[in-house]
Amino acid sequence: PVVALVGYTNAGKSTLLKLLCGTLAPSTGHLAVQGRIAALLELGTGFNPEFTGRENVYLNAAILGLDDAEIAHSLPDIIAFADIGDFIDQPVKIYSSGMAVRLAFAVTAHVRADILVIDEALSVGDAFFVQKCMRFLRRFQEHGTLFFVSHDTGAVINLCDRALWLEQGQLRESGPAKTVCEHYLAALREIKAGAVYRKKTDEMKADESTEQGEGPH
Repeated sequence: PVVALVGYTNAGKSTLLKLLCGTLAPSTGHLAVQGRIAALLELGTGFNPEFTGRENVYLNAAILGLDDAEIAHSLPDIIAFADIGDFIDQPVKIYSSGMAVRLAFAVTAHVRADILVIDEALSVGDAFFVQKCMRFLRRFQEHGTLFFVSHDTGAVINLCDRALWLEQGQLRESGPAKTVCEHYLAALREIKAGAVYRKKTDEMKADESTEQGEGPH
């Protein structure tokens, strides 16, 4: 299954994913996760900028639970998937954001996770790499569970079975991805229309105040 999280800025999407990954602890209640979980959250999280790409592959894969033999076995596939050429042996601090996300996704894709969490990271990739990632994600969903956060509702509808719409840390709606995204977009349009109306009203009031202030001389 593929579950999307949608919502406005500061709705709580990234916080929920960090709770799932164990990087944050719930303030109340409890959360249980079954299986190996791999996450691609904030860009560059877990990378040591002074290490080379290759060294960071070993570091991140070990954090995600692979031993040295498993990492060595997966390394050629990781390097091929990332496709960053000789930069694999250069310090990550000189990488572009696109190169960093290529390497991070490549590691995440090859740790044989049961649950995969992705938070907006693909938005910095080029179109060819994004397509490669989407093909991987479609294969992954045949045996694993994917949590996907994106403001691209087209990608959500295309990739996800269900969606959760968060608003101010609360669940506003859950259901089929297409239905939830349609309702979410309709609410966004209403918010934008209201903002435009308020702006125009404020401008009119400001103009009236200016005219009254000038008055007849």
